[in-house]
Amino acid sequence: VAKMAWEGRLEQHREEIPYKMLPGPKAQFRCCIYREREIIRERVRLAEGLCPSGKDTKNIVQVISSACEGCPIARYVVTDNCQKCMGKACQNSCNFGAISMGHDRAYIDPEKCKECGKCSQACPYNAIADLTRPCKRSCPVDAITMDEDGIVVIDESKCIQCGACIHSCPFGAIGSKTFLVDVINLIKAGKKVVAMVAPATEGQYGPEITMASWRTALKKIGFADMALGGDLTAAAEAAEWAEAYKEGKKMTTSCCPAFVNMIKQHYPMLLDNMSTTVSPMCAVSRMLKEEDPETITVFIGPCIAKKSETLDLNIKDNADYAMTLGEAHAMMVAKGVDLEPEENTLQQGSVFGKRFGNGGGVTAAVLECLKETGENADINVMKCNGAAECKKALMLLKIGKLPDDFVEGMVCVGGCVGGPSKHKSETEAKKARDLLIGQADKREVHENLKMQ
Repeated sequence: VAKMAWEGRLEQHREEIPYKMLPGPKAQFRCCIYREREIIRERVRLAEGLCPSGKDTKNIVQVISSACEGCPIARYVVTDNCQKCMGKACQNSCNFGAISMGHDRAYIDPEKCKECGKCSQACPYNAIADLTRPCKRSCPVDAITMDEDGIVVIDESKCIQCGACIHSCPFGAIGSKTFLVDVINLIKAGKKVVAMVAPATEGQYGPEITMASWRTALKKIGFADMALGGDLTAAAEAAEWAEAYKEGKKMTTSCCPAFVNMIKQHYPMLLDNMSTTVSPMCAVSRMLKEEDPETITVFIGPCIAKKSETLDLNIKDNADYAMTLGEAHAMMVAKGVDLEPEENTLQQGSVFGKRFGNGGGVTAAVLECLKETGENADINVMKCNGAAECKKALMLLKIGKLPDDFVEGMVCVGGCVGGPSKHKSETEAKKARDLLIGQADKREVHENLKMQ
């Protein structure tokens, strides 16, 4: 899709893509060539920023219905471990009459089963498996259900757009809208398009691919420049934290868009406790647009939820588009450009700004800013690593039992570096990331802001 967009052939030749990729006549992965081609068609629509099914919805995370298959409809299944014992503990535990005894093993009637799990708990041989769909299991806010045909349905009123379900699906049946075609068309039209690369990107492609490598590659494909901005948010948030601490008001961070969505959709009573400081993405976008209102700003990072943030019209001068690392790399490859090793000489942030994308990084940066400005930095922060810890902290705050002064909320385990569209896992990227950040000078946050 990116290649055709660069060449200006997408509009006329998009219908050829499924046939070029899958000439047939035999299917390669699915039941038939027709299903395979339909999946490609729906993926092309996603690549163009459209809903795969043709429905008009603002949700970034979308189900590719033609690819949703293979998962068992029934959640609880009797395995070969069943001894068909005389005690019939499973059958006796079921309050809905869903279990009967077959010739070789117990049988669970999916029409009667309410998925309470009592049979699985009662079986002395652990013979009843809980086959919760991977996508449903990965969703931290219970936004995923199935329709009468077993196809996944996302409850958009609950979905926080974190993207955890996307890479958990073994059939590739969940994806996110991408805006690479829009960005390519803007570059081709001669617009000033500036990339804002997330600090979490550093180390994702090994120790030789530096931020200078990204800047060079992005400029080769038509981006005007590249910018970073964790320090901007840290400084602003420090001032807000200091004021709140003096007033005895407990607050949460606001830089993780999935965490913000979680508060808005599941804990709206806590909106007054959420920091009003904008995310680094928005802060840099505003800075760039203040210099030149015609600038088109594009965020690039491992985050899916950032895409939903760009669609929030209530945030003035935010980034126009957000892309994942893979989408940005696809734009490069489609134009014959790749990331190449370069010296680690480009430093647009302090070490604290660079660590902003790590779990606990926001807290470290804010505390550093408090120290630099002479404010009290002896405050307690609950650093939430992952959605489960975020929900626990918000519940404690809701009922007035939060022991700490502030909450740092990161829905992805590990922080932004653990985002759903990361190139490498946090552990795999850690060595390269530590090496690259370790080469940075020791400038302070406010010192760095004066240098930019």
